[in-house]
Amino acid sequence: MDVRDDRTKTPPSVADDAPPEVSRRLRLITVIATFGGLLFGYDTGVINGALPYMTDDLGLTAVTEGMVTSSLLLGAALGAVVGGRLSDARGRRRTILTLAVLFFIGALGCTLAPTTAVMVVARFVLGLAVGGASVTVPVYLAEVSPAERRGALVTRNELMIVSGQLLAFTSNAIIAQVGGESGGVWRWMLVIATIPAVALWFGMLVMPESPRWLASRTRFGEALEVLKQVRSQQRAEAELAEVSALAVKEDQERLGGWQDMKATPWIRKLMLIGFGIAIVQQITGVNTIMYYGTQILTDAGFASDSALTANIANGVISVLATFVGIWLLGRVNRRPMLMVGQVGTTVALLLIGVFSLVLPAGDGRAYAVLAMTVTFLAFQQGAISPVTWLMLSEIFPMRMRGFGMGVAAVVLWLTNFVIGLVFPSLVSGIGISHTFFLFVVAGIFSLTFVKLYVPETKGRSLETLEAELRARFS
Repeated sequence: MDVRDDRTKTPPSVADDAPPEVSRRLRLITVIATFGGLLFGYDTGVINGALPYMTDDLGLTAVTEGMVTSSLLLGAALGAVVGGRLSDARGRRRTILTLAVLFFIGALGCTLAPTTAVMVVARFVLGLAVGGASVTVPVYLAEVSPAERRGALVTRNELMIVSGQLLAFTSNAIIAQVGGESGGVWRWMLVIATIPAVALWFGMLVMPESPRWLASRTRFGEALEVLKQVRSQQRAEAELAEVSALAVKEDQERLGGWQDMKATPWIRKLMLIGFGIAIVQQITGVNTIMYYGTQILTDAGFASDSALTANIANGVISVLATFVGIWLLGRVNRRPMLMVGQVGTTVALLLIGVFSLVLPAGDGRAYAVLAMTVTFLAFQQGAISPVTWLMLSEIFPMRMRGFGMGVAAVVLWLTNFVIGLVFPSLVSGIGISHTFFLFVVAGIFSLTFVKLYVPETKGRSLETLEAELRARFS
């Protein structure tokens, strides 16, 4: 079945003439919730600069380097599915509060780790929080947002993720400059993550629950009260009518778990598309640059300190590109945006491989590789990553949205885990050029998948989109 559909539909909702305080409330909810994205970004990005110093103190080898880096990713895979189930069962807000505690414990454990084994365990705990946040925060934002603003508001989480990575790159460089070669300098890099974890916990204490989750539990009165906080009175009542009708239908069908995914054809097809979108985002090799960017630049010809500083450019372009992505999501369709991102990243990876292979060692090769990593991240963070997390928060049915996104995120994090684990060994075995050529081949397959199978989701309310996908895949 051809699932392509690039039509943009006007959300079938009442015009929102909400007073300014309602818009301010929605912005505040978005800012507080996306501290989960900030922590996601910081905790995945900080290893980039901390790893060389950690290697000396903990005596890491190429294998244990991969274990320290990828243990977070393995934890994230488990955290994604558990977090998705937990958010469906106990609510989005309560799940985010739990994740804030895990973020704090994991960051503190990494900071104080005396051995490699303890570091791996602490990074795994941190991964549980990262995986849970990668699922729960976008779903929470999608369910709170009006249809016409959903793309921009959900993508704020992606902006906070890349801002967290930039914060990690910048603080790593500053701490390295101040601390020099003193032992344990990496511990200062890691402990900073405890601060936003505390802010997230206190902030979510006063945030509302998702109105759609409340409706899925037939708590319609509470759902209406939350909607009135972020909509006009008329819009809130109209939206609740649409949401409650769907909630009753899904309750009758008992949608909500593994059995539904296996037994219901249209849900099964959506899950497979979700898996594909998740894999597409990861096999660009984006996190090889986020986790090993400093080492890639060192191999290209930069001195160690210069590579740390130059790596900040990767963080800066990620933030700027995400701003562009947020702007584009309000103006263009999701599917073509994803395809353009795939073309851009694949070409950039091809050129990184070519430059590393044919240019002589020195400043010329170093800056050529840096230019291509920046170009790669512009397409990745400006198109692929925002569309990925947004689509995964949109395509699943209301009653199993957290579960569906959680299972898709497991695929994403496991793909990330495998790439993070084998990348150092691949570079050591076949060289950086041929490693990136492998990602080029994967990019070509990804582009083909998106063109053939990924549906358009822009411009629909979540309820309208669900009805369309149900009809299309049944």
